[in-house]
Amino acid sequence: MSGNNREIKTENGNAENKMGTAPIGKLLASMAWPAILSMTIAALYNIVDSVFVAMISSKALTAVSLIMPVQILMISIAIGSAIGVNSLIARRLGAKKFEEANKVASTSIRIGIFNYLIFALLGLLFANRFMSLYATEEVIFRYGTDYLRIVTACCLFSMVELQLEKVLQATGNMVAPMIISLSGALTNMILDPVLIFGMFGLPRLEVKGAAIATIIGQGVSLLVAACIIGKKENAVKIRRKGFKIERYIIKEIYAVGFPAMVMQAISSVMLLGYNSILSKSAAAVAVLGVYVKLQSFVFMPLFGLNQGVMPIVGYNYGARNRERMMEAYRKALITAIIIMMFGLALFQTMPGELLKMFSADAEMLKVGVPALRIISLCFVPAAFDVISSAMFQSTGHGVYSLFASLIRQLVGILPLAYILYNYAGLKASWFSVPLAEILGFTYTAIMFHNFYKKEVRNL
Repeated sequence: MSGNNREIKTENGNAENKMGTAPIGKLLASMAWPAILSMTIAALYNIVDSVFVAMISSKALTAVSLIMPVQILMISIAIGSAIGVNSLIARRLGAKKFEEANKVASTSIRIGIFNYLIFALLGLLFANRFMSLYATEEVIFRYGTDYLRIVTACCLFSMVELQLEKVLQATGNMVAPMIISLSGALTNMILDPVLIFGMFGLPRLEVKGAAIATIIGQGVSLLVAACIIGKKENAVKIRRKGFKIERYIIKEIYAVGFPAMVMQAISSVMLLGYNSILSKSAAAVAVLGVYVKLQSFVFMPLFGLNQGVMPIVGYNYGARNRERMMEAYRKALITAIIIMMFGLALFQTMPGELLKMFSADAEMLKVGVPALRIISLCFVPAAFDVISSAMFQSTGHGVYSLFASLIRQLVGILPLAYILYNYAGLKASWFSVPLAEILGFTYTAIMFHNFYKKEVRNL
């Protein structure tokens, strides 16, 4: 047996002691807080980024808001496949199949490169056409096209870096992904005003500057990730040479990854559809874009908790340890509810102050204040959906999460928004979001009951 194999076994033994035996409360906290912190900072960056863009002009903010569904789609493809990688590595480590875990980690890099090639080509061919569908003015078209071309042509950094983050998380290392994420977000926030407004003798690049700052931040994250993943003490190894992609690994990755990918991409489709429904009101479209940025500040900590609990559930599912698996789920759910109650209170008590951060005018405030209060009613039931999704994905049942998202965002939000907007007015249309969340909650509760009865109970 080679020295490398002994090293991997030793380190995976440490991972087993941590995820298989450590007290769940402390383990969940240690696994979740780095992800929560890094994703909260990332959400804060998204808000700061939009604030700087809004300082250029309202048209610049509109242009970047129109690009948001495309960016969500890009992230969805990257994160979806990375979730499949994360789930499979965690289950392989739980089953003590260390060499298989290495193969999955190596495959993830190829997946990231493939994802990049797709979006670089699409951006090159269709950036103009996409903006022509939504941009009503030449300046909005120009801003949006410039931004879209840059972020698609240079998305290799983010596509590969997100895979590496999930590989590290699957081994129980949550601090390294936090460092990776923070390095990029902080770089981005520092460069935004410098490149947008032309500080320190640099040219004023406006929206192009925001896009370039984003790409440089992603490049820094990838550089940090590559340095960390290359260390000898990592529990899994990524092979650069003599590696063959196995079809069965791809199949298992996308058994979880494809539903997660589609589930997250649905948000992009939903936003495109919602923008079309609200297109008669420029203020409403702007409010929707701002809401998406603001709600990420609440949901990103929840998604960080999701990332923290997934390796614990996946590992103990692979080890057939029902008690630890369910304890992790319960404690994560309680924490999620607390987070979302805080978010609900924030949106209910100070919606105007939140909107004013984006230079909201009187019309935007008139539309946005009731909108934020109504939409935020979905926050608490969403806690159950997100944490249950982690349970499904980490055990290889991502299709359950996919259908929950379909029901909530396409079957629920869009038809309800269309009906309410056309028959009851703009304000009523915002109720489509909490009503759709109730539909998703009901479906998830039924599927969770069936999943527990058929599989978890028998572990």
